[in-house]
Amino acid sequence: MDLKFKVAAHISRPVAEVFEAVANPDQLSSYFTTGGAQGRLETGAIVMWDFHDFPGAFPVEVTEVVPNRKISILWEAGDTSGDAGYKVAATMTFEALEDNRTLVTISEGGWRPTESGLKTSYGNCSGWTQMLCALKMWVEHGINLREGFYK
Repeated sequence: MDLKFKVAAHISRPVAEVFEAVANPDQLSSYFTTGGAQGRLETGAIVMWDFHDFPGAFPVEVTEVVPNRKISILWEAGDTSGDAGYKVAATMTFEALEDNRTLVTISEGGWRPTESGLKTSYGNCSGWTQMLCALKMWVEHGINLREGFYK
């Protein structure tokens, strides 16, 4: 069993604006990382993300950034079974569409094929789906969809 998923959304803004809303920690903190983000997403960086639903900042290793096209990260799997402490890989791609919209696709994988790995992958799939919804509301309407969601 290969535990991985892919989620996507169309954002009605140009690719450079959508990419910046993800790469810039001030913007990311405004709609997604409810406890804040520290550090710009750049190749080789280790940034810190914090969420109210999972309190306590944790490191995110940025493995590759291609401006306006792709961001790849590694972070702890969050799998609590047996030999925990491994990382999963997530990749966000940004595709400029002809009507000045952007298709954002997020794929993540690498969990161990255990019950706990499966449960954790579902949680992350839900989290990335929320991120895409929040990103859309933020860049299209300036609304923080997650504000007060976890408090």
